[in-house]
Amino acid sequence: MDISNARERLFNLLYSRSFLYREDPPFKLANGGVSPYYFNCKTITLDPEGCFLSGKLVFQAIKGFNIDAIGGLTLGADPISLSTILEAFQNSIRISPLIVRKEPKKHGTSRWIEGNLEGVQRAVVVDDVITTGQSTITAIDRLRDLGIEIASVVVLIDREEGGRENIEATGVEVISLFNRTDFDLKMSDLAST
Repeated sequence: MDISNARERLFNLLYSRSFLYREDPPFKLANGGVSPYYFNCKTITLDPEGCFLSGKLVFQAIKGFNIDAIGGLTLGADPISLSTILEAFQNSIRISPLIVRKEPKKHGTSRWIEGNLEGVQRAVVVDDVITTGQSTITAIDRLRDLGIEIASVVVLIDREEGGRENIEATGVEVISLFNRTDFDLKMSDLAST
């Protein structure tokens, strides 16, 4: 499957199975705000086809970055990281997956980050959706605390609610596969037919 077809297929899966629009009442968001837009990418990233497509497209976005690892805050980043490292491996590139915990492990080493950190100097942070960008910034901070350089952030969907700007204020570029505007355009196209 070529990249253009993979992108179109992933968008259609996200639109049909991960996206809801409702003005009254709006959806309550994890950050405490409300919005008429709701995205639950886990319905796609935890699906075999959606996981495969996510990994293929994220790998295409990062393959020239010369990174050692990819990861982000659990749970949204986990299937994206794993599918991306599998796509990389099929292309003879070894990238380690990292899982950034929401709180340190309560026993043993009390680690914030799971995965093989040996030799990791440069990483990409991934997430499924960014709203304010706070969970992505948390992952960036945790990795930087270990001396890891962040090459970029890649997200499936940018809700276009300030998250990109907040992340980029930390000095890290954001690449989004899709934006909320893409979903608005699709709704508009469907409404006009």
